[in-house]
Amino acid sequence: MPFGAAGIRAKRPDPRQDNRATSRNFGKDGFHPERNAQLNRAAEQVFFGDVDSRTCGPVVYRTPTNTRYHLPQPFFFASTYHRLLPLPTPSTLKMAQRITQLASHLDPRSWSGKGLHAHMAKNDSDVVIVAAGRTPFTKAYKGSMKDSKFDLLCYEFFKSLIASSAVDPALIQDIVVGNVHNDEAPYYVRAAALAAGIPNTTPAIVVNRFCSSGLMAIRAIANGIQAGEIECGLACGIEHMSTQPKRPTVISEELSKLSQEADDCKMPMGWTSENVAKDFNISRAKMDEYAARSQQRAVQAQSQGKFDAEIFPISVPTVGKDGAKQTTVVSADEGPRAGTTAESLGKIKPAFPQWAPSNTTGGNASQITDGAAGVILMRRSLANKLGLKVLGKYVSCAVTGLEPRIMGIGPSSAIPAVLAQTGVKQEEVDLFEINEAFASMYVYCVEKLGLDPEKVNVNGGACALGHPLGATGARLVVTALKELERRQQKVAVVSMCIGLGMGAAGLILRED
Repeated sequence: MPFGAAGIRAKRPDPRQDNRATSRNFGKDGFHPERNAQLNRAAEQVFFGDVDSRTCGPVVYRTPTNTRYHLPQPFFFASTYHRLLPLPTPSTLKMAQRITQLASHLDPRSWSGKGLHAHMAKNDSDVVIVAAGRTPFTKAYKGSMKDSKFDLLCYEFFKSLIASSAVDPALIQDIVVGNVHNDEAPYYVRAAALAAGIPNTTPAIVVNRFCSSGLMAIRAIANGIQAGEIECGLACGIEHMSTQPKRPTVISEELSKLSQEADDCKMPMGWTSENVAKDFNISRAKMDEYAARSQQRAVQAQSQGKFDAEIFPISVPTVGKDGAKQTTVVSADEGPRAGTTAESLGKIKPAFPQWAPSNTTGGNASQITDGAAGVILMRRSLANKLGLKVLGKYVSCAVTGLEPRIMGIGPSSAIPAVLAQTGVKQEEVDLFEINEAFASMYVYCVEKLGLDPEKVNVNGGACALGHPLGATGARLVVTALKELERRQQKVAVVSMCIGLGMGAAGLILRED
């Protein structure tokens, strides 16, 4: 005799005691094929498994290990006897979902806490994403945001992200902003948050791990939620490169004498791109080919309106040639260039002729860009309590280190690290978003890891869209979530190289 919830024996119903009173409404002997099929599908969706159609009344959920769990009535359907049973009440549905959750813990595949199956389980303690978006990415120094300021960009982004969500700003318990080079960023971030209507009880902080800063902001909020310190937070990356100071990096002579790698930390990123091309025999032709594909994909995505789902149009101040000031609404990325080919890129002069092999150009490297991107994260239990739609689940993040002189290959170690950390197999990943800081590193990472080009940067990358340093890590998450939704896929890995010799990668899951 099967047992129901809480150890109660679930009595098998007698087929003779059926619901014949409904026969006049649902056809002969109470059977309505179409309605019964709908109920079968509904039950399958709730339990994410197979329903034992031999049982009338208590529904049997079979786990992948074939363990049977009987749920007490009232419930969905009786397939063998074709009797229409009552639809679940809210309390019954909640109970069913809880039992499904408990059943998932009994599946040996989830016992280690690793592997895709384990991460797909929905637990109250999960860190989930309930809002995601970005500003347009515009050309620094000459684009639509060149006359704006860092604090105004922060304000526009905060205001837009909150407006796009159903989250009360008072629920946000922390703000973490990734930023690399804007001077005195903490002052402007705090001021912008207050101006955007976030209460003064919500603190803010700026984090800087170069090109991964946006992802590190997400990681910081997620870690706070996982540790039980907060239940909801805003994580983003914002960079206004048009107003960044230009000054050389100087390493103390004492440090330079102690370590060549320490001395390498002062070198420009273009030098590291040429080192990758030289050390790993990445040809100029291959770099131009990858960069052209990035442009072509971005142009196509833009023309099809794919980026519209992730972009918040924002208001920015502009100054005309006559000095007159006005406000303009910006709603599209400025980097994608129609008609770009590998051949046209091959005609561009090297950007760093002083360093061999001089394969890097303005066409096969990321553009200097202004922009912002971010998400609102919270504990799943809170999202459920508020009735918010869950866009995705943050799973984990990994950061690795390597030689500063070839910092661009960072994703080649960070991606395997996050996959090993989570137990997810590379072939289980539906999409990869890798920052195209330089085509040299992009070529190396894709080929070194054996990634399918049809899964990587499917709507183009930084060679076309641009790379606002602090924002890129968050932009990759936003773009990946939106594309997973379009494709009705589940798993994405985002990754980037990091100046000074590091790499970072994060794993996220989309939810229906």
